[in-house]
Amino acid sequence: MSGWTIAVFGFLAFALGLLGLLSPDSLLGLLGFEVVEARGPGDYTKVYMAASSMAAVNMGVYYMLAAASDWRPFFLWTVPFRLVTCAVFSTLVITGAAPSEFLGVGLWEGLGALITGYALWRERSSVGDPATR
Repeated sequence: MSGWTIAVFGFLAFALGLLGLLSPDSLLGLLGFEVVEARGPGDYTKVYMAASSMAAVNMGVYYMLAAASDWRPFFLWTVPFRLVTCAVFSTLVITGAAPSEFLGVGLWEGLGALITGYALWRERSSVGDPATR
């Protein structure tokens, strides 16, 4: 089950990364950021969107490959890092640095971490898999 949680997250990261590369304004809108007709000099929003979207594509591939190879230590490592990501993204919304829709990113990370952690715990409890200890 833990492999499925990683595979689903990987696929979603990959798909959203592709969306950001192909249609950055669509992803900006989805995240609750204002989409403007024209950007002024020195506005590097599109460059940032391309860089972060490419990172999401890469991360999605890493996660899917880890799931395909059933690399449980990787699954375990993702849990605390995704919880940190949840805290950072949620803090951005709470402090007003990001729009409220961006909270979905934090919740996606946090909920995904908890589901993966629970799946790993269940697998360890039922099978005694040393790789998840």
